[in-house]
Amino acid sequence: MTTAATRPGDRRVSPVFLGIMAVAAVTGWATWTGFSDVPGVAVFLFVTSAWIVSLCLHEYAHARTALHSGDVSVGAKGYLTLNPMKYTHALLSIVLPVVFVIMGGIGLPGGAVFIDRGRIRGRWRHSLISAAGPLTNVLFAVVCTAPFWLGALDGVPPAFRYALGFLALLQVTAAILNFLPVPGLDGYGVIEPWLSRDVRRQVEPFAPFGLLFVFALLWVPSVNGVFFDGVDAVLRVLCVEEIDRYCGFDLFRFWQDTGDICAV
Repeated sequence: MTTAATRPGDRRVSPVFLGIMAVAAVTGWATWTGFSDVPGVAVFLFVTSAWIVSLCLHEYAHARTALHSGDVSVGAKGYLTLNPMKYTHALLSIVLPVVFVIMGGIGLPGGAVFIDRGRIRGRWRHSLISAAGPLTNVLFAVVCTAPFWLGALDGVPPAFRYALGFLALLQVTAAILNFLPVPGLDGYGVIEPWLSRDVRRQVEPFAPFGLLFVFALLWVPSVNGVFFDGVDAVLRVLCVEEIDRYCGFDLFRFWQDTGDICAV
Protein backbone atom coordinates (compact mmCIF):
# COMPACT_ATOMS: atom_id res chain seq x y z
CA MET A 1 0.00 0.00 0.00
CA THR A 2 2.81 2.38 0.80
CA THR A 3 4.43 2.10 -2.61
CA ALA A 4 1.13 3.00 -4.25
CA ALA A 5 1.20 6.32 -2.38
CA THR A 6 4.33 7.39 -4.24
CA ARG A 7 4.35 8.69 -7.79
CA PRO A 8 5.92 6.50 -10.51
CA GLY A 9 8.57 9.17 -11.11
CA ASP A 10 9.60 9.00 -7.47
CA ARG A 11 10.75 5.42 -8.00
CA ARG A 12 12.39 5.84 -11.41
CA VAL A 13 16.09 5.03 -11.31
CA SER A 14 18.16 8.17 -11.80
CA PRO A 15 20.29 8.55 -14.97
CA VAL A 16 23.10 9.66 -12.64
CA PHE A 17 23.08 6.28 -10.91
CA LEU A 18 22.86 4.46 -14.23
CA GLY A 19 25.86 6.46 -15.43
CA ILE A 20 27.86 5.45 -12.38
CA MET A 21 26.86 1.83 -12.94
CA ALA A 22 28.04 2.13 -16.53
CA VAL A 23 31.41 3.48 -15.39
CA ALA A 24 31.74 0.58 -12.95
CA ALA A 25 30.89 -1.93 -15.69
CA VAL A 26 33.28 -0.46 -18.28
CA THR A 27 36.19 -0.01 -15.87
CA GLY A 28 35.54 -3.46 -14.41
CA TRP A 29 35.86 -4.84 -17.93
CA ALA A 30 39.04 -2.78 -18.46
CA THR A 31 40.47 -4.12 -15.20
CA TRP A 32 39.63 -7.69 -16.18
CA THR A 33 41.03 -7.49 -19.71
CA GLY A 34 44.04 -5.30 -18.93
CA PHE A 35 42.80 -2.85 -21.54
CA SER A 36 44.58 0.11 -19.93
CA ASP A 37 48.34 0.55 -20.16
CA VAL A 38 48.16 1.77 -16.56
CA PRO A 39 46.08 -0.87 -14.74
CA GLY A 40 45.91 1.27 -11.63
CA VAL A 41 43.76 3.85 -13.43
CA ALA A 42 41.18 1.21 -14.32
CA VAL A 43 41.27 -0.18 -10.77
CA PHE A 44 40.86 3.32 -9.31
CA LEU A 45 37.84 4.09 -11.48
CA PHE A 46 36.32 0.64 -10.97
CA VAL A 47 36.65 0.65 -7.18
CA THR A 48 35.56 4.29 -6.84
CA SER A 49 32.46 3.88 -8.99
CA ALA A 50 31.55 0.56 -7.33
CA TRP A 51 32.02 2.20 -3.93
CA ILE A 52 29.67 5.03 -4.89
CA VAL A 53 27.15 2.45 -6.12
CA SER A 54 27.31 0.77 -2.71
CA LEU A 55 26.78 4.13 -0.98
CA CYS A 56 23.66 4.69 -3.07
CA LEU A 57 22.34 1.20 -2.33
CA HIS A 58 23.05 1.71 1.36
CA GLU A 59 20.90 4.83 1.48
CA TYR A 60 18.28 3.32 -0.81
CA ALA A 61 17.91 0.41 1.62
CA HIS A 62 17.16 2.86 4.45
CA ALA A 63 14.60 4.68 2.32
CA ARG A 64 12.94 1.58 0.90
CA THR A 65 12.57 0.04 4.35
CA ALA A 66 11.13 3.31 5.65
CA LEU A 67 8.69 3.41 2.75
CA HIS A 68 7.34 -0.03 3.57
CA SER A 69 7.22 0.93 7.25
CA GLY A 70 4.92 3.88 6.61
CA ASP A 71 7.02 6.88 5.57
CA VAL A 72 5.79 7.68 2.07
CA SER A 73 7.61 11.03 2.15
CA VAL A 74 10.87 9.36 1.06
CA GLY A 75 9.54 9.21 -2.49
CA ALA A 76 9.06 12.95 -2.83
CA LYS A 77 12.55 13.50 -1.41
CA GLY A 78 14.07 11.52 -4.28
CA TYR A 79 15.57 8.80 -2.08
CA LEU A 80 14.07 5.98 -4.16
CA THR A 81 15.78 7.10 -7.38
CA LEU A 82 19.26 6.04 -6.22
CA ASN A 83 20.53 9.49 -7.21
CA PRO A 84 23.57 10.15 -4.96
CA MET A 85 22.88 13.88 -5.13
CA LYS A 86 19.62 13.33 -3.24
CA TYR A 87 21.30 11.87 -0.19
CA THR A 88 21.73 14.83 2.13
CA HIS A 89 24.73 16.65 0.67
CA ALA A 90 27.02 15.87 -2.24
CA LEU A 91 30.15 16.71 -0.20
CA LEU A 92 29.23 14.62 2.83
CA SER A 93 27.54 11.85 0.87
CA ILE A 94 30.03 11.21 -1.92
CA VAL A 95 33.16 13.37 -1.86
CA LEU A 96 34.24 12.79 1.74
CA PRO A 97 33.76 9.00 1.67
CA VAL A 98 35.88 8.81 -1.48
CA VAL A 99 38.53 11.03 0.14
CA PHE A 100 38.57 8.71 3.17
CA VAL A 101 39.12 5.75 0.86
CA ILE A 102 42.04 7.48 -0.84
CA MET A 103 43.59 8.60 2.44
CA GLY A 104 43.50 5.33 4.30
CA GLY A 105 41.49 2.65 2.59
CA ILE A 106 38.63 3.06 5.08
CA GLY A 107 35.00 2.75 4.06
CA LEU A 108 33.54 5.46 6.26
CA PRO A 109 29.78 6.08 6.18
CA GLY A 110 28.71 8.77 3.77
CA GLY A 111 25.28 10.19 3.08
CA ALA A 112 22.07 9.99 5.01
CA VAL A 113 18.36 10.00 4.38
CA PHE A 114 15.94 11.96 6.51
CA ILE A 115 13.17 9.65 7.71
CA ASP A 116 9.91 11.02 9.08
CA ARG A 117 9.94 8.85 12.19
CA GLY A 118 6.55 10.17 13.26
CA ARG A 119 4.93 8.20 10.42
CA ILE A 120 6.40 4.91 11.62
CA ARG A 121 4.94 2.78 14.39
CA GLY A 122 6.79 0.08 16.27
CA ARG A 123 10.31 -0.01 17.66
CA TRP A 124 11.28 -3.01 15.53
CA ARG A 125 10.51 -1.06 12.37
CA HIS A 126 12.66 1.85 13.47
CA SER A 127 15.53 -0.53 14.24
CA LEU A 128 15.17 -2.32 10.93
CA ILE A 129 15.27 0.96 8.99
CA SER A 130 18.61 1.80 10.62
CA ALA A 131 20.00 -1.71 10.12
CA ALA A 132 19.02 -1.91 6.45
CA GLY A 133 21.90 0.29 5.27
CA PRO A 134 24.86 -1.53 6.83
CA LEU A 135 23.24 -4.88 6.01
CA THR A 136 23.54 -3.77 2.39
CA ASN A 137 27.29 -3.35 2.92
CA VAL A 138 27.39 -6.85 4.41
CA LEU A 139 25.65 -8.24 1.32
CA PHE A 140 27.99 -6.27 -0.95
CA ALA A 141 30.99 -7.72 0.92
CA VAL A 142 29.65 -11.26 0.51
CA VAL A 143 29.23 -10.71 -3.24
CA CYS A 144 32.72 -9.21 -3.63
CA THR A 145 34.34 -12.06 -1.75
CA ALA A 146 32.31 -14.86 -3.37
CA PRO A 147 35.13 -15.84 -5.78
CA PHE A 148 37.48 -16.13 -2.79
CA TRP A 149 35.37 -18.31 -0.48
CA LEU A 150 33.98 -20.33 -3.37
CA GLY A 151 37.50 -21.10 -4.59
CA ALA A 152 36.61 -19.69 -8.01
CA LEU A 153 39.70 -17.59 -8.62
CA ASP A 154 41.15 -19.71 -11.42
CA GLY A 155 41.31 -17.55 -14.51
CA VAL A 156 40.58 -14.33 -12.63
CA PRO A 157 43.18 -11.71 -13.67
CA PRO A 158 45.32 -10.50 -10.73
CA ALA A 159 44.30 -6.85 -11.11
CA PHE A 160 40.61 -7.75 -10.92
CA ARG A 161 41.23 -10.05 -7.96
CA TYR A 162 43.10 -7.30 -6.13
CA ALA A 163 40.35 -4.79 -6.91
CA LEU A 164 37.74 -7.14 -5.45
CA GLY A 165 39.89 -7.68 -2.37
CA PHE A 166 40.20 -3.96 -1.75
CA LEU A 167 36.52 -3.34 -2.45
CA ALA A 168 35.67 -6.07 0.05
CA LEU A 169 37.87 -4.31 2.60
CA LEU A 170 35.89 -1.11 2.10
CA GLN A 171 32.56 -2.89 2.52
CA VAL A 172 33.63 -4.69 5.69
CA THR A 173 35.00 -1.50 7.26
CA ALA A 174 31.81 0.36 6.29
CA ALA A 175 29.61 -2.35 7.81
CA ILE A 176 31.56 -2.48 11.06
CA LEU A 177 31.74 1.30 11.43
CA ASN A 178 28.07 1.76 10.60
CA PHE A 179 27.05 -0.80 13.21
CA LEU A 180 28.94 0.97 15.99
CA PRO A 181 26.46 2.19 18.64
CA VAL A 182 27.69 5.78 18.26
CA PRO A 183 25.16 8.63 18.00
CA GLY A 184 24.79 9.65 14.39
CA LEU A 185 25.65 6.19 13.04
CA ASP A 186 23.27 3.42 12.09
CA GLY A 187 24.29 1.22 15.00
CA TYR A 188 22.94 3.78 17.42
CA GLY A 189 19.80 4.06 15.30
CA VAL A 190 19.22 0.34 15.81
CA ILE A 191 19.25 0.59 19.61
CA GLU A 192 17.81 4.10 19.98
CA PRO A 193 14.14 3.03 19.89
CA TRP A 194 14.78 0.78 22.88
CA LEU A 195 16.33 3.52 25.03
CA SER A 196 14.41 5.66 27.46
CA ARG A 197 13.25 9.10 26.36
CA ASP A 198 15.61 10.77 28.84
CA VAL A 199 18.63 8.92 27.49
CA ARG A 200 17.70 9.77 23.89
CA ARG A 201 17.28 13.43 24.81
CA GLN A 202 20.70 13.56 26.49
CA VAL A 203 22.45 11.83 23.61
CA GLU A 204 20.77 13.75 20.77
CA PRO A 205 23.11 16.82 20.85
CA PHE A 206 26.12 14.57 20.17
CA ALA A 207 24.68 12.93 17.04
CA PRO A 208 26.13 15.47 14.54
CA PHE A 209 29.63 14.78 15.86
CA GLY A 210 29.51 10.98 15.99
CA LEU A 211 31.18 10.39 12.64
CA LEU A 212 33.91 12.95 13.36
CA PHE A 213 34.53 11.28 16.71
CA VAL A 214 34.94 7.86 15.08
CA PHE A 215 37.20 9.29 12.38
CA ALA A 216 39.40 10.95 15.02
CA LEU A 217 39.63 7.72 17.01
CA LEU A 218 40.82 5.83 13.95
CA TRP A 219 43.87 8.09 13.85
CA VAL A 220 44.90 6.79 17.29
CA PRO A 221 47.40 3.99 16.50
CA SER A 222 46.20 1.62 19.21
CA VAL A 223 42.54 2.01 18.23
CA ASN A 224 43.39 1.76 14.54
CA GLY A 225 45.30 -1.46 15.19
CA VAL A 226 42.44 -3.08 17.08
CA PHE A 227 39.94 -2.01 14.44
CA PHE A 228 41.93 -3.38 11.51
CA ASP A 229 42.71 -6.58 13.42
CA GLY A 230 38.95 -7.10 13.55
CA VAL A 231 38.57 -6.27 9.86
CA ASP A 232 41.41 -8.65 9.03
CA ALA A 233 39.73 -11.44 11.01
CA VAL A 234 36.46 -10.99 9.10
CA LEU A 235 38.19 -10.93 5.72
CA ARG A 236 40.19 -14.04 6.56
CA VAL A 237 36.94 -15.84 7.30
CA LEU A 238 35.83 -14.73 3.83
CA CYS A 239 39.13 -16.12 2.45
CA VAL A 240 40.50 -12.74 1.34
CA GLU A 241 44.21 -12.67 2.11
CA GLU A 242 46.14 -9.59 3.14
CA ILE A 243 48.14 -9.54 -0.10
CA ASP A 244 44.93 -9.19 -2.12
CA ARG A 245 43.80 -6.18 -0.06
CA TYR A 246 47.23 -4.59 0.00
CA CYS A 247 47.75 -4.94 -3.74
CA GLY A 248 44.25 -3.65 -4.40
CA PHE A 249 44.96 -0.53 -2.37
CA ASP A 250 48.37 -0.23 -4.03
CA LEU A 251 46.85 -0.32 -7.52
CA PHE A 252 44.05 2.01 -6.45
CA ARG A 253 46.62 4.63 -5.51
CA PHE A 254 48.24 4.40 -8.93
CA TRP A 255 49.90 7.80 -8.61
CA GLN A 256 52.26 6.46 -5.93
CA ASP A 257 55.30 4.39 -6.81
CA THR A 258 55.43 1.64 -4.20
CA GLY A 259 57.51 -0.88 -6.05
CA ASP A 260 56.76 -4.08 -7.98
CA ILE A 261 55.38 -6.24 -5.16
CA CYS A 262 51.99 -6.58 -6.85
CA ALA A 263 52.57 -7.93 -10.32
CA VAL A 264 49.64 -7.77 -12.71
